[in-house]
Amino acid sequence: MFHTQKLTEEKYLVSNNKPLSEILDTAIAREEQAYFFYLDLIERADSKEAKETLNFIAEEEKKHRRFLVDYKNGKKGSTELSMATPIDYKLAEHLDEVDPDKPLTSTDIYLIAAHREKRSNQFYTELAGMHSDPEVKNMLLKMASEELKHKEKMEYLYSNTAFAQTAGG
Repeated sequence: MFHTQKLTEEKYLVSNNKPLSEILDTAIAREEQAYFFYLDLIERADSKEAKETLNFIAEEEKKHRRFLVDYKNGKKGSTELSMATPIDYKLAEHLDEVDPDKPLTSTDIYLIAAHREKRSNQFYTELAGMHSDPEVKNMLLKMASEELKHKEKMEYLYSNTAFAQTAGG
C-alpha cells in the first residue's frame, strides 16, 4: 500500500487538553509514517539521485522518531536538533499536489514530498502554539524547523528538476 495519503484529522487530532506523552505518541506515529512514506517513494523513484535523496530524508525521519522517543523517556537534550532558518520557496503552497496513484516522475515525487513536509511543519508549529511550557514549545519549534528544512530540500530539487538549466543558460 502506498503511504502518501493525507493524515486524517481524526487520527492525528491534537489539542492542548491532551497530556504531553499522548501528544508525543502522536508525533512519534507521524514520524514512523513519514519513514514508510519515503520508503514507498524510493520504490517508485525513477532516478538514482531521487532514491538517494529520499533515503536520506527517510533516515532523518527515523532520527526524529528516535529523538521524540528519547524526549518522551526523559532524555530531553535537544542537541540533535537545531533551530535553522531554511528558505521556504513556497512551491507547495502554490502548486497542487500530484496524484500519487499515477506513474510518478522525480519532479512529481519531490512535489508530493514537499507537500508532506509542509503538513508536518504545520503540525509541529500548531502544537508549539498550544503549549506555554518554554521547553516543550522550543522542542516542537525545532521539530517544525526540521520539517521545513526537508520541505526546502524537496522544493529545491523540484525546481531544479522541473526547470533544469540548459547549456545555453
